[in-house]
This record gives sequence, structure tokens and C-alpha cells, in this order.
Amino acid sequence: MTAMNSKMVVAAGPSDFEPRRIPLHGLKIPASGEIHAWHLDLGQMGRSLQIALDGHDDGAEEITLTAGQLRFARNFYLRLLLGAYLGLPGKSVRINRSDRGKPVLDATVHPQDLHFSMAKSEDRLLIGFSFGKHLGVDLELADRRARNARALARRYFSEAEAESLAKLAPDDLDMAFLRTWACKEAVVKASGEGIANQLCRFTVETDPAVPARILNFEDEDATDWSLALLRPEARFVGAAAIRDKGAEISAFRLLPSEK
Repeated sequence: MTAMNSKMVVAAGPSDFEPRRIPLHGLKIPASGEIHAWHLDLGQMGRSLQIALDGHDDGAEEITLTAGQLRFARNFYLRLLLGAYLGLPGKSVRINRSDRGKPVLDATVHPQDLHFSMAKSEDRLLIGFSFGKHLGVDLELADRRARNARALARRYFSEAEAESLAKLAPDDLDMAFLRTWACKEAVVKASGEGIANQLCRFTVETDPAVPARILNFEDEDATDWSLALLRPEARFVGAAAIRDKGAEISAFRLLPSEK
């Protein structure tokens, strides 16, 4: 675990994200009980995308992408990473939707039991990969503030979480609420059940000074789950969850190709 400051303990901080540059070749699919977390700055990656699409380099280190270009870039780099794991060009990767709308690989084309989850915030992207077990990731701005954190917690979180957050001083509440929200979003995405009426079914650790974990889970064994807090950059907080005991995090930062 890495201590970002006196109040935030994370499983992977900025220095833990290993840089990997395009082109990517022969990525190994995560081992059982392992999560691969990839962080991308799409503004920075835009130069590589521009070269790939236009066949020229205008020399800019970073470009500003429109909303439509960001959507295209997210899909492009998701497919690029999936293709690197599967040994295929990204354009050959087939993605379907589960009954609840979760993106999944088309099992009729890709027999590998590779799962993924994607989260975005501004022009940043976090993508998680696992083998054999569904996972979920979330990404939030670290300075994001809820308008009324205590009221939101009472309405949507478990009773234990709401009570814990209600005891905090205002200066500590924002960080604790954000961490709790990110962790719960990741768990819900991993469960594949959708967010409606799910956030209150389980309780996560709300104290930022304690490693993230699930404390209890309605109709499930909380110890069957692994939950990790991530800090790919100082400005962003992420979380990864998987229904797998003792899962380990391997963190990577995708960078543009060398000039």
C-alpha cells in the first residue's frame, strides 16, 4: 500500500503506474487473481491517434479533443489494448453488450476469458482487465465535491456508511465521501447488476487512512471480494473491484510512441 498523504492510502499511486509506450506487442493476459489497470491521458495520447488516423505528425505534444473525439479515442484505445492482449489488430476485436448493457468480448469470436471495465473523467481514462472474473473500475476528480454529501449518503449508501460519514468534520467529509463513492461504483460495475438499488446492499471502508475493502455484503461473503483504491495522478482517484479473494493490482500508464 502507498500513502499519498496523511489521509489517503492507496494500492497504487502515480509512481506505481509502469509506463508502456505504443506500439504494444504481446501483452500477457492477467493471471488468475490479478487486475491490470491502465491509465490514459487522452489529451497526451491524441498525438499518437492523430498520427495513426492522418499519417502525419504536426509536432504537438498534446491536443485538445472535442466530446466526439474523446468518445472515439476511448473506443480506439480500448480496442488497441484488447487487441494487444488477444494478439489481434484493434479493429478485429468484437465487443457485445450483456443483458444489462455491460460491454463484453464476443465469446463466439474470442474464446479467451478476458474481462474489462472502463471509467472516464474529463480527458482521462482508466481501463481494468482481468481473467475469468468480472471486474469494475471507477475514476473521479480528486477535488470533486458533493453538494450535500451527508444527505446523499443517507439516501443511497448503506446505513453503516452514512453513519460513519455523518461523524466526520467537514474538512474530512469530502475526501471520505469521494473515496466511498468511487469504491461503490467499482463494486456495482463488477457485479453487473446496474446501479439502481445496489449501492445500499454493501458497505465499504469509508476511512481514507485505511486500505479499501468491503466490510459486508447482503447475501454474499464480503471476503470473496477484493477492492483497491488507485491514484494514477494527484488530480484523480480511482477504484478497482473484483469478486476474487486477494487479487493483486498491476498498474500501467499508456504513453504515445517515441518520436
